[in-house]
Amino acid sequence: MFALRLLAEGGEGPNTELLWLLMVLLGFIALAVIVGWLAASRKPHSVSAKEEAVSSSDAKRFADDLVKIEGIGPKTAKVLARAGILTFADLANAKKEDVQTVLNRAGLHMMNPEGWIDQARLAAKGDWDGFEKLQRRLTGGRKKK
Repeated sequence: MFALRLLAEGGEGPNTELLWLLMVLLGFIALAVIVGWLAASRKPHSVSAKEEAVSSSDAKRFADDLVKIEGIGPKTAKVLARAGILTFADLANAKKEDVQTVLNRAGLHMMNPEGWIDQARLAAKGDWDGFEKLQRRLTGGRKKK
């Protein structure tokens, strides 16, 4: 409305001196609409489901199944993974106190990593016979009393 009033002078018709201003404004609006439409139609680069599956499978390929260790269940394995303990070697090289701190922070105060590190050392070396022999002497990851 304001633009029309600016262009109209009394009853004499449009003021063509300001018509160029209206055309420039309309051009900018049209340009903004087109740019906005193009930006909205383009998807931002994100990790595709296929790429995510590949990176997830890579992580699984390099991580060991810590659940094989007597006393570690799926929930505990996730807690350890979040702390950066993904492989048997990671656990074998960890200090018992540090692992206990990770468990305590996760609210797993009743867990005891006492026998986990010994099992992880054998598993990291690939000594599965020694690993199984040690597990037979454990209950819940601890040596039987």
